[in-house]
Amino acid sequence: MKKIKFLGVLAIGLLAASCSSDDDNNSVSTSDLSLNLTGLENLGADFKYEGWIIVDGSPVSTGVFTVNASGVLSQTEFSINSNQLNSATKFVLSIEPTVDTDPAPSNTKILAGDFSGNSAAVDSDLVADFSNASGKYILATPTDNDTTNEASGVWFLDNSSGSPVSGLNLPTLAPGWKYEGWTVFAGGPVSTGTFTDPAMADANAATSPYKGTVGNGPGFPGEDYVMGSAASENFPTDLKGKTIVISVEPDPDNSPSPFTLKPLVHMVPAMAANHTVITMGTGPVTQLSGTVVR
Repeated sequence: MKKIKFLGVLAIGLLAASCSSDDDNNSVSTSDLSLNLTGLENLGADFKYEGWIIVDGSPVSTGVFTVNASGVLSQTEFSINSNQLNSATKFVLSIEPTVDTDPAPSNTKILAGDFSGNSAAVDSDLVADFSNASGKYILATPTDNDTTNEASGVWFLDNSSGSPVSGLNLPTLAPGWKYEGWTVFAGGPVSTGTFTDPAMADANAATSPYKGTVGNGPGFPGEDYVMGSAASENFPTDLKGKTIVISVEPDPDNSPSPFTLKPLVHMVPAMAANHTVITMGTGPVTQLSGTVVR
């Protein structure tokens, strides 16, 4: 009887050892991926950031996070399959809808960089390289017949040769991005319209609530602020002393304010002459960067 009990206990022990061995063989080893990223902004409730590692040419999600109004990431460390993480050749950060039914990365990719050893230096050059960006604009209100309010419109063109040409020298943006012009009033920024080609009219050329009734203006980005009001500013107004901005926006975009990438900015001089070319300066943020460590 004792021998039977001993054999039973031995069998249970062997079974437990076998199960434990199977559990060990089936467990997945994970490693941490750490993000050190600055300059990202709050995307609001409808969008989030998602990281990806490229493994054997295919994207593998590393997880999602948000950024608060102070630029602080909601999460900076993510537990990733060790084999996949060790095999990764690149890290990519994209902007995704909060409710996202597509398992693949969106077109709106904001940071990327190749792994070298255990780290990857990432930057926003995949959006575009703004190192040679430049801009010019004039003050004019071509959408109405009133010649007394010419300082209430801004148009990104160069008329110095007698015939208007594009005033913006900007690189072609990657898919998922668009340019947007802004005038910053005391009450906040007001868009001049979005565009992808600086040599063509912007998206709201025919629908702007601020333009006059004579026409849509020249075939370049710009805006006449001659009707209505916005940002506590009644139109027409005087743009001298106001700040003009060209930003790079995610597309789609749910924010009424300029995105963090701003390649061109300029304050309109107090003595600026109407219809005369004014040169813009380099913006405060032309590139985002950071480090990813595995």
